Amino acid sequence: MEDLQLNVALLRKRVPNLTTAAKNVGLRPATVSNLCTGKIPIGRAEVRTLVTLANLAGCTLDELILRGGRLSMIETGIKVLDLFAPLVRGGTMGIIARPGMGQLVMLGELFRRVKQRSYVTILWLPKELVPGIEDCVNEAEHTCSSIDELASLVMDLRAQHDVFIGADRSTVLSGELAALRERIQMPGVMPVTIALVDCAGESVDEDAPYGPLDTLWKFDMDLSTRHFFPAVNPIASTSIILEGAQLEANHLAVQGRARKLMRRYRELRPLVMAKGIESLTGEDKMMYERGERLEAYFTQPFYIAEPYTGKAGVSVSLQETIENVQGIMDGVADHYDIKELTYIGKLSK
Repeated sequence: MEDLQLNVALLRKRVPNLTTAAKNVGLRPATVSNLCTGKIPIGRAEVRTLVTLANLAGCTLDELILRGGRLSMIETGIKVLDLFAPLVRGGTMGIIARPGMGQLVMLGELFRRVKQRSYVTILWLPKELVPGIEDCVNEAEHTCSSIDELASLVMDLRAQHDVFIGADRSTVLSGELAALRERIQMPGVMPVTIALVDCAGESVDEDAPYGPLDTLWKFDMDLSTRHFFPAVNPIASTSIILEGAQLEANHLAVQGRARKLMRRYRELRPLVMAKGIESLTGEDKMMYERGERLEAYFTQPFYIAEPYTGKAGVSVSLQETIENVQGIMDGVADHYDIKELTYIGKLSK
């Protein structure tokens, strides 16, 4: 039988006092609790029980039951991430960047955004505080200095909440991250998603700086020096969720087409910088200009940067991003000036 899981996050979000609500509609609280923790497999649950839970949550059975073998993404509302390298729920993500390219700003922004999705956020403090870590400290709901403190907190929280941890690469090198994973292993509880940054900025010189990753975001020096933020390379960044058709067909199609366009645009850019746009003709000129607009569209104001930039943070849904990117590639934004596409949210109608 296909591996099935209850969408506990959805249940707890829509039915805060779940056991009491279940009892009021004739379900045994112990049964509901065991379904949520995995002690009772979904395949052994009565259909009446599942239908009742779906009615309580105001959702369909398809929304209530997660089908195994299919990874799920955490939609961040950050255009370039959600399209090219989705963050895997319950996975490990690593950022490759040098200091000053915005990786700590990204971590702080992620803390704020996943909190809005009812994740509990924890910052595993590095041994030495570094410039820029203050934003992460301010955005995290909890901070921990030791593995003992962190493991205890995670075990307490994940019975009812998805947990999102931000940590420095030093925890990988010391073996503490592997030790943490062993200590928090527990079936039938909410996932723990881990985001790794490299405060020392040495990851760019390593082949596999974090070991196996589910999501990799590689920052780009050229984008950073041109102040195109987030400075995430759309070609070099990736996610295992892209493998094996884990995404919706339209997402995969648009993502693949956009990646191809951005690769060609980047190949042509040195030539244009040296000889001007007039050196291109025909399809190359069109691909360059649309790639340039797409690159500008992927810039985005962050909420935590509002005090410094004066621009209000924006979030763009995945569906809007897919529609906008497809439109730009099809030429609907050909009349836009590049500056009109820089640091916007979604395209205006």
